[in-house]
Amino acid sequence: MLRLSRIHVALGATAIAAPLLAGCGNDRTHANEERPPSPIVVTASISKHKVSVSPTTFGAGPIRLVITNQTDRSQQITLESADDPGSGNAGIRQETGPINPRDTASLAANVTQGPYRVHVKGNDISAARLDVGEERASAQQDLLLP
Repeated sequence: MLRLSRIHVALGATAIAAPLLAGCGNDRTHANEERPPSPIVVTASISKHKVSVSPTTFGAGPIRLVITNQTDRSQQITLESADDPGSGNAGIRQETGPINPRDTASLAANVTQGPYRVHVKGNDISAARLDVGEERASAQQDLLLP
């Protein structure tokens, strides 16, 4: 008998405590921030005469620039904003390490709207131009993203 009444007491206490504990919490709400756009891959190749980039036009957001060096000497690539000097726009400037002949490298950047240049050191190889437009759509509703 005593054992049966202990079970009843435990069940009764659980039944009373469950709704009380469920009522504890926070009534405040907050707006979820949108995810940034999904990163895109932009490819570039360095040849004897120029740097080629594809695509050259895309929306602002995170990118991964993958570069291949098709020349016979080591190259170092620079991605930088091409805004007019003194325009007040703080741009980016990112460089890879040396890329050996027939090798690849990559760099990640979060580009904003505006023009950019992709170039190597020296004047022998002409630079490529990127035109970055308005920010790409949020990845908020995209599933299975890393």
